[in-house]
Amino acid sequence: METHSESATQSTARLQAYALLTVTTLFWGGNALAGKLAVGEVSPMMLVFLRWVLSVGIVFVIGWSSIRRDWPVLRQRLPFVMLLGVLGFTSFNALFYVAAHSTTAINMGIIQGSIPAFVLLGAYLMHGTGVRLLQIAGVVVTFAGVALVTSVGELDRLFALSFNLGDIFMLIACVCYASYTVALRDKPEVAIISLFAVISVSALLTSVPLVIAEGFYGATIYPTAKGWAVIAFVVIFPSLLAQFFWIKGVSLIGPGRTGIFVNLVPIFAVVLAVLLLGERFAMYHFWGLVLVLGGIWLAERKQS
Repeated sequence: METHSESATQSTARLQAYALLTVTTLFWGGNALAGKLAVGEVSPMMLVFLRWVLSVGIVFVIGWSSIRRDWPVLRQRLPFVMLLGVLGFTSFNALFYVAAHSTTAINMGIIQGSIPAFVLLGAYLMHGTGVRLLQIAGVVVTFAGVALVTSVGELDRLFALSFNLGDIFMLIACVCYASYTVALRDKPEVAIISLFAVISVSALLTSVPLVIAEGFYGATIYPTAKGWAVIAFVVIFPSLLAQFFWIKGVSLIGPGRTGIFVNLVPIFAVVLAVLLLGERFAMYHFWGLVLVLGGIWLAERKQS
């Protein structure tokens, strides 16, 4: 029989988890604003490179003992872990920050909401995970919302295949992150900080050719004072604190209940873009957001 003390402890843990996870999705929603604020202040590949230089340094200082303990296990799966870094960290972030040059933070946030639908499709294709009718309906509705946003509410663009290049980059970025998420199912059993450290090293190493290529084409922009502020934000908040808060949230209430908080990312991105960047929130954004969130809600409903 559950005592009053145990019930109070569980209630406190839930509230702590809800607070941490809400702040996490706020940080991830703010990443879209960071991408827009970085335009003209630091070039996309330089931003990705410096983000992981600083993140790797901080993580190794914090988690060195865990990394050293888990290294024998990680070394056996090193190619796979490096692939995780390429998909989830390097490719996603490079495409994300490039997209910011030709689309709005609102679009980026709403399109990012398609990741759960891509994860569902990827899990079915890669692992044969069972898919229910409601989940299929949810995927269709989510993609309808993304299509509405990328076509700027003009259906003629869909048939003419005329899309904003930044929106297309965002869609590809979402596919990369969904692939990373699906692949995490087979991650080695080590401490999260150890896994995160090695994935971050992979992201750093694979961002080097990108920043060199950017320099070769004369597109490098070294950080201004504002650029360094953006880099500091993405390192401290979306990269480090968000990851640690997410891990803590999972430990408190479990992965199933944690996943629903991802739905807050596009909402925060839209609100922040309107309030802080002054972007215009059109009706097609509203209906696109409704469809994306509604599709995720359908896909996550339990079969009655």
